[in-house]
Amino acid sequence: MTTQAFIHDEPASRVIFGCGSRQQVATELDALGARRALVLTTPDQVALGESIAALLGERSAGVYPGAVMHVPLEAARKALDVARECGVDACVAVGGGSTIGLAKAIALESSLPIIALPTTYAGSEMTPLYGITSDGQKQTGRDWKVAPRTVIYDPELSVSLPLAISVSSGMNAIAHAAEGLYAHNASPVHRLMAEEGIRALAKALPALQRDPGDLEARGNALYGAWLCGAVLGRVQMGLHHKLCHVLGGSFNLPHAELHTVMLPHALAYNAEAAPQALQALARALGTDDGIAGLIELGQRLGAPRSLQQIGMPAHGLERAADLAVAAPYPNPRALERTPLRALLQRAFDGVDPR
Repeated sequence: MTTQAFIHDEPASRVIFGCGSRQQVATELDALGARRALVLTTPDQVALGESIAALLGERSAGVYPGAVMHVPLEAARKALDVARECGVDACVAVGGGSTIGLAKAIALESSLPIIALPTTYAGSEMTPLYGITSDGQKQTGRDWKVAPRTVIYDPELSVSLPLAISVSSGMNAIAHAAEGLYAHNASPVHRLMAEEGIRALAKALPALQRDPGDLEARGNALYGAWLCGAVLGRVQMGLHHKLCHVLGGSFNLPHAELHTVMLPHALAYNAEAAPQALQALARALGTDDGIAGLIELGQRLGAPRSLQQIGMPAHGLERAADLAVAAPYPNPRALERTPLRALLQRAFDGVDPR
């Protein structure tokens, strides 16, 4: 029992979990009092979107496959126009962070409720966080009206997720929880959720490497992603997420892969200032050293290790360092440009973060 003072805030959320649970999408539309919904997907997931639209029958306004990475402002505006033209009173987002991000951008302007059916482990479906990219910079915000009202976790929907994307998406989810372990406003409950989420994903991802069709492992991964996403949505993130927003929005780097590369480096930067967080990470990974365990997990899974590997231009490192210290945000260790610039160089080169 902790004697430390804390505040635990837990906004209501509804989760439907289990194989085949996508069959309940129309029932969940009823629960929202909605009559007609627009199904959102990326261009590559149209067939999946159409299968969900078929479950809605005449209540579907069709599939809009306009979701793209980092939610460009022009893409968000176009999707909002389509939703208004269709006269819908809800959106059904089927996919990963890009699709759910687009639904959030629509909800931000229209307050349309969202039902999310995640197919990756990004965790965005459990948060009030949104991000829209304009003029090369990703602007982020927090508003509970953009959080999906219902989340349907169906492990069968993630079976077709390629192993490489499963790995990067799962490592992305681990990043949410790992930074939640040292968040200044995290309660003991949040930290328990974070540790359990990391543990579940660290178990599930190697199992998926052995058999991508393993439904139990898919379920464990979604369970872990749920917990990690819930932590992300309820506490304030620090250096790691700031760096990923800077790099992703300014240089259009792939979101999940970026989180995978940057996490060990951000944790190493904060290690001396947050020893208890690193101890919890080590417990979750079943190792004596949390950062070493994370690196080993990534290597075992074949995850990317360097910014250069995922398309970061070397000439952008100076600008990234400037942007990283441009605005204050909570972090266990003070933010200093010189060590942050060195951190970025190590991440670019893919060398040991310590």
